[in-house]
Amino acid sequence: MFHIIILAIVQGLAELLPVSSSAHVIVAEKLMGMNPAAPEMTLLLVMLHTGTMLAVIVYFWRRWRQAFFSSVPELKNFIVALIVATFLTGVVGGGMIEFIEKVLMRRQAHAWVEQLFNRLDLIAAALAMAGVFILVAGLVEKRRRPAAAPHELTAAQYSWIGAIQGLCIPFRGFSRSGATISTGLLARVARGRAEDFSFALAVVLTPPADAREIWRLYQSQHHQLAGMVPAATTSILGVVFAFLAGLLALKWLSRWLETGRWHFFGIYCLLAAIVVAYLHHSGY
Repeated sequence: MFHIIILAIVQGLAELLPVSSSAHVIVAEKLMGMNPAAPEMTLLLVMLHTGTMLAVIVYFWRRWRQAFFSSVPELKNFIVALIVATFLTGVVGGGMIEFIEKVLMRRQAHAWVEQLFNRLDLIAAALAMAGVFILVAGLVEKRRRPAAAPHELTAAQYSWIGAIQGLCIPFRGFSRSGATISTGLLARVARGRAEDFSFALAVVLTPPADAREIWRLYQSQHHQLAGMVPAATTSILGVVFAFLAGLLALKWLSRWLETGRWHFFGIYCLLAAIVVAYLHHSGY
């Protein structure tokens, strides 16, 4: 119970920020002596995301209603954008997962890309890449005139956002929100609109991620449902605690996020990459 509460707090604090909440949760698991690549832990990870995504829906619903549901054309554009971006995420992310599991991990029995979640060296590299991406996008946005960003998402903009999101799926540390919002900024999307669309995409992406990890746990238990009960109970508790932690964090983090400078998050990711690399070389 103590471990779940700690991980839920970490997830809740990191979810809104573009610093890879998954990487923070995995590092916390490592420091507490857990195996982040175990099916029970990868299921808990995505269920923690589910809890914070429920908190995001509750907190941002009014804002989304104003941004995307204010008129029929806005709603149609939003639905099309979600469908196209999610499709491209599936194509890019699914293709990368297939390549990693079938080519790079072909000598491993029962290869799953989640086995890489135990590699802090890969997480450090992904954090560094996310940091550079966010830093560049933040500096570009800072030099751009505010009036240059159009209000509505164009087909090219949401297509790029969806494709880049696909690159984040196999790698913990390559912040999904950081990458998608940064892509939006580079594509001249207004900051608020990029943030709203990024979190809306996460809501769509979460159920398939949950289903994948449930299936992985089911296979690891040799198709015995009884063996899944402890992990399922733990995951449900994780959803509840992450939801509560996410709501509390959103109340003060959202305002700070809006007033903060985007490139600062890139600097943080670079510093986090150094810390994670140090932990890796220290034997974690």
